[in-house]
Amino acid sequence: MFTLEEKLKINPLHSSKAAFRPSLLLACILLGSVLAGCQSMPFFGPSEEPPVASPTLTKQVNIEPHNFQLADGQNIVGSLATVDTRENDTLPDIARHYGLGYNDITIANVNIDPWTPQPGSQVLLPLRFILPEAPHKGIVLNLANMRLFFYPQKQPDTLFTYPVGIGRQGWNTPMGSTKIISKRANPAWTVPESIHREHAQKGDPLPKVVRAGPNNPLGKYAMPLGFSGYLIHGTNKPYGIGMQISHGCVQLYPEDIEVLFNKSKVGMPVQIVHQPYLTAWDHEMLYLEAHEPLQKWAKQKPKLKKKLINELKQIGTQQNVSIDFEKVDRILERADGIPTPILTGSPDIKELTTAAVQVDHPDQLYGQPVVEELKESDWAVLAATFDNETEAQQLAAMLSHQGPPIPARKMEKDGVYQVIAGPFKNKKEVKTVAQRIRMDFELDAKPLKPGKVN
Repeated sequence: MFTLEEKLKINPLHSSKAAFRPSLLLACILLGSVLAGCQSMPFFGPSEEPPVASPTLTKQVNIEPHNFQLADGQNIVGSLATVDTRENDTLPDIARHYGLGYNDITIANVNIDPWTPQPGSQVLLPLRFILPEAPHKGIVLNLANMRLFFYPQKQPDTLFTYPVGIGRQGWNTPMGSTKIISKRANPAWTVPESIHREHAQKGDPLPKVVRAGPNNPLGKYAMPLGFSGYLIHGTNKPYGIGMQISHGCVQLYPEDIEVLFNKSKVGMPVQIVHQPYLTAWDHEMLYLEAHEPLQKWAKQKPKLKKKLINELKQIGTQQNVSIDFEKVDRILERADGIPTPILTGSPDIKELTTAAVQVDHPDQLYGQPVVEELKESDWAVLAATFDNETEAQQLAAMLSHQGPPIPARKMEKDGVYQVIAGPFKNKKEVKTVAQRIRMDFELDAKPLKPGKVN
């Protein structure tokens, strides 16, 4: 899998009417470009009250995204589901509500725009997972699909699984065996010198220590690992989960790290692997789950594929079953992370998605941004102006999903579409937000005094 920089090819925009290309929309790479690091960390202050837990997913259909019961020898859990979009939904909002990462939902729904899906679009929820080949003990993290698997010590028949954000190219999350060496609530972040230099080059100097609060990239909970300088922690940029976005640490949604933090123990083993190709048996059917190898391992793809094919041939001989190797090739090419049966005559991906359970859309997606109405007395920021309504809506959605959020909406004026961020309290806050937009999106954002929006 490529880093976001390589996938998006972000183009500088220097005019308020510059073409805002859809490829820029994943510029939420910038969700992690500011304060996305971790490493050195002292801690301050008493524990705060934990955040409110995620609401029930649906009143009519029980779809469990995180907690599964395991039978002896079971290596595949969950089921596929679908949900129809509503006005103002985004795929990142749907992903977070249903325990998925950005990678999970976008790869499974390649024909749906992540930030401006048409209302009524059917979104596939890839909530079936093959477990990594590793002991079912403590925490197992598979970098290839950016997913963490947690096996509680006193519940050997229970599995918790969560999407994660991991290190981007050049800041790769390390592999191997380690353990949790401490647990801290409300952590402060001591900024490493390398990250200081990186931000200084962008004209965005950082303080030496970022204390607990909305600007702290560690979120409310952090668990340092035996790998020096690396942690499992929360985030103030939840819509970066499911991306290669950090400076090497493992990030979870705020609501997920709360659960993991409370259930895990100091000394718990942590195993980090990279397994893009996973197989498992379920009801006498063999399944294959394929992910694109991360960029660090991209050159090993032919070797990984050859190893998989040889293993499948051995399974076919030992179990006296016929494997459809043309189908295997299609699954490897698709690399969408959806466990698919591969025995001859087994259902294909179209049949699987058709049979997926339809869940009702919740009244409110968990964590979905709510943009307040602008009043005459409010300060605001003109982020950009477009001739195209969709492009304006895309930017507005992205700004609202920044971390911390920049509330934004599109507004039509004189036949063009403006993206207005706000409301803000004062001139200082407006200048800070305008600078963030300039830094992250390379847009010439302009402060708007009260009464200047319309």
